[in-house]
Amino acid sequence: MMNQSKKITDGAMLTGIFVLLLIITAFVPMLNISSMLLLPVPFIIYSSRYSWKPAVIMLLAAIILSLLLATVFSLPVTILMGLGGLVIGTAIHHNVSAYETLARGTLAFVAGLLFVFVFTQFVFQVNWLAELEAMYMESMEMSTDIIGQFSTEEQTQELQAMLEAQISYFTDLFPVLLVVSAVFLALISQWIGYKFMNRLEKKELHFPPFRNLQFPSSLIWVYLAAIILSLIEWEPGSIYSLAAQNLLVLTGLIMAVQGISFVFFYSYQKELSKALPILVVVLVILFPTMLLYFMRILGIIDIGFKLRERMTNDS
Repeated sequence: MMNQSKKITDGAMLTGIFVLLLIITAFVPMLNISSMLLLPVPFIIYSSRYSWKPAVIMLLAAIILSLLLATVFSLPVTILMGLGGLVIGTAIHHNVSAYETLARGTLAFVAGLLFVFVFTQFVFQVNWLAELEAMYMESMEMSTDIIGQFSTEEQTQELQAMLEAQISYFTDLFPVLLVVSAVFLALISQWIGYKFMNRLEKKELHFPPFRNLQFPSSLIWVYLAAIILSLIEWEPGSIYSLAAQNLLVLTGLIMAVQGISFVFFYSYQKELSKALPILVVVLVILFPTMLLYFMRILGIIDIGFKLRERMTNDS
């Protein structure tokens, strides 16, 4: 009976904290970014204590209160952050490893972002793809106007054609952008959640060193299948063409992350300066076109030939 009372009290208090953060996000521009990043935390704390069933009730209560006290615009944000926090907290409750927790959280945030996409499309008549394309077009026009002052008309037209092709490419990769956004949200939410849980619950939750990150070897076959699918001459703009393109880019990014992780592992094994892998990350961000390709190859070699095991056995 006492546990049930504490469960209700914790739920009411954490729901109130969530709604307060939501109101700050909606109405206080100076604090809205930091408060939005904290939105999943009440759900992480509650579901980590009591698992998913009570957390679902908390989410329903938060949805009702957000509609009453905030605006209808807060509904998709509540579902997005609440669902992500609920899944991450439930994974913590069941002592799931940090990276598996991240994977589950990513799937939850993908589902939440899809809901936001559909909800805003039908309720607010906001087409995210059209908005994204319009933003890119505006940026392209500014770039061509500036460069046009220092180049010939033919060069400007060539540049414009290239930029338009890039815009089309990026809009086609919207699913990948969705997944990358979900990974970012899950990573930040889980990291902040760990900090609060360690403080409040006296736990020792943390991510293992990035150098130990290893994806399963079966991922190579998925990447190979993506390459084969991308070589098939699908009808341009068809769902099969877009699916093959997005699968190839997504698996390529995962391979690149594996390659970067190997750089951290190699640096640690050889007792090199910690600045070396950090410098590599900075260079990859600054020059992604060339270095991401190299990191992707390194990731494939690391997984396929089990480089880490070989290095560990040789040392």
